[in-house]
Amino acid sequence: MRTEGAVEGAAGIAPPTFLEFFCGGGMARTGLGSGWRCLLANDVDPRKGRAYADNFGAEALAVKDVAEISPQDIPGRADLAWASFPCQDLSLAGAGAGLGGRRSGAFWPFWLLMRALGAEGRAPRLIVLENVCGLLSARGGADFAALLGAVQTAGYRVGALTLDAVDFIPQSRPRLFLLAAAPDLTPSPGLVAETAPEFGVSPALVAAHARLDPALAAHFVWWRLPAPAWRNLALADLVEEPPQGVEWASEAAVARLLSLMAPLHRERVAAAARGGRHVGALYRRTRPTPGGGKTQRAEVRFDGIAGCLRTPAGGSSRQSLLIVENGRARARLLSPREAARLMGLPDAYRLPASYNESYHLLGDGVVAPVVRHLAEHWMTPLLAGRP
Repeated sequence: MRTEGAVEGAAGIAPPTFLEFFCGGGMARTGLGSGWRCLLANDVDPRKGRAYADNFGAEALAVKDVAEISPQDIPGRADLAWASFPCQDLSLAGAGAGLGGRRSGAFWPFWLLMRALGAEGRAPRLIVLENVCGLLSARGGADFAALLGAVQTAGYRVGALTLDAVDFIPQSRPRLFLLAAAPDLTPSPGLVAETAPEFGVSPALVAAHARLDPALAAHFVWWRLPAPAWRNLALADLVEEPPQGVEWASEAAVARLLSLMAPLHRERVAAAARGGRHVGALYRRTRPTPGGGKTQRAEVRFDGIAGCLRTPAGGSSRQSLLIVENGRARARLLSPREAARLMGLPDAYRLPASYNESYHLLGDGVVAPVVRHLAEHWMTPLLAGRP
């Protein structure tokens, strides 16, 4: 059973087509839905390729370095090229190499391919580049400016939005989206704002825009999207009962977690223990101490929202649940299915058998409902008059 969305194209109209680069497990494809047709999906990681093929088939899948993809591998002219290129060199937790880094620098071979398609008159009508918000400040804003400059030079109308998954699903996950439209697409007046709109624009994006060279800033587009409907899901609604692939921590391990909490977090647990059932998201982090050293802390939130999912690059990056009920606290790792739900994936989505492989796949992905919102309110209106 495949797990694409339920949006269908209008009768008699060819469905829009897309290319999905750095595709991971196909979360952008899930967000677009079955009303879109995939021309090519590409990722260098064989494990992610297996997950993609398990859910969508391998007919359009190319598991190899993006630098090995040629224009001849891509049929026709795609309506959309989606690229969630690696974030490690742009993340605040990374080494700060930016777009010159080995991993995040994979953007440039992708962009050479886009330019080669353009030289053949087959440039994608829309391009979406998705990455961490750290891109806005990487190397003092030089990387953000470099991306904008590259896309503007190719003739696209390009702007950016910062969208947080928490508006769609109970996970705090802000991400930057560069949105580019080919010059043969005419946006409706309501799709473009003269100044920064209310929704999807963070202070960091405003600051990054202010740092731009005037020539870049003059051609920057403030895309205007509506805010989504009020989210009615909380973390507790996504808990898997019984959890699969994880075990409950021992009482001694829970006591150890509680001992690692600062007074504020211990008080949160005490308040939760006063009645009812409360589901909290918990991380272990290394925090500085007043004396200049570092110590490990356990931090919990009971606001119905999970922290940002990350790949399992060490114990501190694995998110746990702390469930307090009838005065008793229990703890366990977030299950793979719960992590998938926090990415907006349906329960029919097939996850890898390995916990770490599942968590790596999901922590590297894009939240499907965010993609769906962009498809409905930005892509579809622009493509309505596609030539």
